[in-house]
Amino acid sequence: MALWEFLKLALFAITRNKMRAFLTMMGIIVGVGAVIAMIGIGEGSKRASIAIIQNMGSNMLTIFPGGGGNRFGPMAMGSSDILLPEDTTLITQELSGSSVVAATPQVSTSRPVIFQNSNYVTQIQGTGPEFLVIRGWEMERGRFFNDSEVKGMAKVCVVGQTVKDNLFPNGDDPVGQTIRIGRLPFQVVGVLEKKGAGMFGDQDDLIVGPYTTVMRKIMGRDKIQRILVSAKEGKAEIADAEITALLRQRMKTPPRDDNPFTIRKQDDIVQMQSQQAGILTALLAVAASISLVVGGIGISNIMLVSVTERTREIGIRRAMGATQHNILWQFLTEAIVLSTLGGILGVGFASTAIVILQRFQIPAVTESWAVVLGLGFSGLVGVVAGFLPALKAARLDVIDALRYE
Repeated sequence: MALWEFLKLALFAITRNKMRAFLTMMGIIVGVGAVIAMIGIGEGSKRASIAIIQNMGSNMLTIFPGGGGNRFGPMAMGSSDILLPEDTTLITQELSGSSVVAATPQVSTSRPVIFQNSNYVTQIQGTGPEFLVIRGWEMERGRFFNDSEVKGMAKVCVVGQTVKDNLFPNGDDPVGQTIRIGRLPFQVVGVLEKKGAGMFGDQDDLIVGPYTTVMRKIMGRDKIQRILVSAKEGKAEIADAEITALLRQRMKTPPRDDNPFTIRKQDDIVQMQSQQAGILTALLAVAASISLVVGGIGISNIMLVSVTERTREIGIRRAMGATQHNILWQFLTEAIVLSTLGGILGVGFASTAIVILQRFQIPAVTESWAVVLGLGFSGLVGVVAGFLPALKAARLDVIDALRYE
């Protein structure tokens, strides 16, 4: 018999008892839909996390005091004074021709900020004019402070959007206004454009000033905490190696000793995040695929019932010349069609669920490979679940089948 004949017989058998067929397919519908939706949520979350990390600064490297091999830890005790502001000049002068775009010192702390009747606690970052280039940030209005203001420890600053909204709730223009950070007056010279959420919270919840001013006049210290570096496109690994060699030479670190500093690349964080998201997506997909197994058991069960109910029909077909091979393929095709139809409905179910999740601002995407995977699994489940019932039908004795009531 031609494949088309088997398909017509399968569709006729399925439509003869629509409710039973639909209930049988429910396990496959839920299973395929859950697999695609879970993969979509996992991939969507992965993309959102990576976008947030990359938004913090393209090709950015952060140099912390302290080694010990921990590429994600900030510092080791007793080694917090090894980085110098002059290191940024050394890095820029020596490596700007090969792998580095810019470098700047950085310090940070939290302080209450006051403007008239508004009082707000925020993060205070001290850095240099290269901050905008390294972080890929733009000014909404006003200007950023310059080198002479850094050298002169000028009390000027720029504010993020969150700080602006909290200190100037009436919509006043912050540029030119004087705010107090702790007890010190600072003139606002610019407003940063909105960045949004970052890996460590709201990126717009900050005030940025010259690192010399923040370090000495606010924090009361004379050492920087870290160095920010922007590597040239595609040269983060080279920059890492060159900076390591340069700083080890400057610090006169013996060859056998570990680095007294740690360099953390954005690429390292992206890779780690991708690996974690990949594992989470796989676990979600495996958990969701359990429904497919349950759906396959349901199909196998209903096909066994169908073989029993249609024993006499099988006997008549055999008596009219149908071979065991024909009977096997008839019932196997029916199981595959039943499972595949459930898979198609499951794709529709998953697509609808993802659209609803997106409307609630939940990161979820429809992955084409997940759709193909879901449909492929649904067809495979149909083959596995339908094989034993089909084999049972094919092996029925013709005389016994004709006598069956």
